[in-house]
Amino acid sequence: MTKHWLIALALILCHSAISFAEKKKDTRPNIIVVLVDDMGYSDIGCYGGEIETPNIDGLAAGGLRFTQFYNSGRCCPTRASLMTGLHPHQVGIGHMTASPNKPLGFEGPYQGYLNDNCVTIAQVLKTSGYHTIMTGKWHLGSDRQECWPLQRGFDRYYGGISGAFNYFKPGGDRGITSGNKAVTTDEDFYATDTFTDVACDFISDEAKADDRPFFLYLAYNAPHWPLNSKWEEFKKYQGKYTGGWEELMKTRLAKQKEIGLFQGDIVPAPHVGPKWSSLKDQRREDLDSIMAAYAGCIDSIDQNIGKLTSHLKELGKLDNTVIFFLSDNGACQEGGVFGQGSEEMVKNPPLETVSGVRLGLAWANACNTPFRLYKHFVHEGGACTPMIVSWPNGIAKKDAGSFVRHPAYLPDFMATCIELAGAKYPTNVPPCEGLSITSLIQGKNKPVHIDPIYWEHEGNAAMRWGNWKLVREYKKPWELYSMDKDRTEMQNLAQSNAAKKDEMVKMWKTWATKNQVAFPERFNMYEFLNKKKKKKK
Repeated sequence: MTKHWLIALALILCHSAISFAEKKKDTRPNIIVVLVDDMGYSDIGCYGGEIETPNIDGLAAGGLRFTQFYNSGRCCPTRASLMTGLHPHQVGIGHMTASPNKPLGFEGPYQGYLNDNCVTIAQVLKTSGYHTIMTGKWHLGSDRQECWPLQRGFDRYYGGISGAFNYFKPGGDRGITSGNKAVTTDEDFYATDTFTDVACDFISDEAKADDRPFFLYLAYNAPHWPLNSKWEEFKKYQGKYTGGWEELMKTRLAKQKEIGLFQGDIVPAPHVGPKWSSLKDQRREDLDSIMAAYAGCIDSIDQNIGKLTSHLKELGKLDNTVIFFLSDNGACQEGGVFGQGSEEMVKNPPLETVSGVRLGLAWANACNTPFRLYKHFVHEGGACTPMIVSWPNGIAKKDAGSFVRHPAYLPDFMATCIELAGAKYPTNVPPCEGLSITSLIQGKNKPVHIDPIYWEHEGNAAMRWGNWKLVREYKKPWELYSMDKDRTEMQNLAQSNAAKKDEMVKMWKTWATKNQVAFPERFNMYEFLNKKKKKKK
């Protein structure tokens, strides 16, 4: 019997007293986690954006917006941490997904798939009587079926097991799976729409079965490349970005200040790309189209959030459903400074190419206004996400539309879901690294995290301890910032507060050693992984 099944058995035994046939009405809330892919901090309206997101903004107006919620800087580590309540390295996804017979693969913190020494939120909530359903992007190991959704606690699953895939025509090793079987898609398939439609069908099916609450993990692949916007949404935004990235950043920052997203004055990080005025006309037209495709993908997400909430309302389940909405990392700079796409992309509607359109560094920088950097990094632009919580029955009306300004991060989801569901975390796996943020959701203005929280991805590393943030880029010196005075990480205090920096570096290295992070100074991660593999041979 594998360790995985022993864990499952332990979870079941922990809750053997639960009677699923119990006639007493179950009043525990439904829980939905909506995770979008590669969306910037300032893209949606309620965080300063100009993209039309009335449904997402509606969740925020009736709920809460977290201003300092942290992801893991990239898709796979974020999904691993969110699902398990542990650090990515603890569960085998310290980098990305890779089969053991590929260069980056070996058993351990960088094996590239969920190990057996962890449980998912679905596994825990399932033993507490919840229906557990998922649609969308999994990306926690595609080569090993034992770590797919149905094997890790979900009752039903429909989506993409792999990473990036075409929104219109997924296929090959980036195709769509229903349960454990690969399925073909029809001509009407559009990932954002279909994932929502299937999720709504799953919810309806479970509602007909009994009154037990459900846990839904809805993981959109949008707006990850390829930016396969629908043609109508693309045309809606084409021409709206001809003013360039400097103008966009200025407009978004002004709106952020107007809505009170940040306390006190905020000094935005400067743009790192070329000046818009220095570009030729054709280049500017191409870049406008790229940003329009990106905006169209986010517009489609918002439409589907509206579809989901309307369905919940029709079923009478909206009021007692907790909805979390967040992004897996900051906007994506992959694709070079200018991204990928040209006038040719608009001659092949509706942007169905497999290679697809990519946002690029210059636009990604603007989409993360007012922060530095982007996906892959753990500066604020890479690791700080919009995070909205909606729960009509659980959030006091006096708090609706307000901000939560205390730091929180991905492992907190496990602890929070356990508290909301009245579930129990097993004792035969590493203890949950997160803390419940239920008190923050219920209006208590007291920080949850007193002890430090940590990150590492590709040598990019960080530690948050109260108002202090220690952070570095791979192969660059450690930086230190006072986040209550400098959210945009513009005033490096590493030299003037050398003692504090050294203290935090020591703490970070202790954490890194404990979690088997490949952290030697100036290390080359790929050399490190290959050496580890050779030693095993």
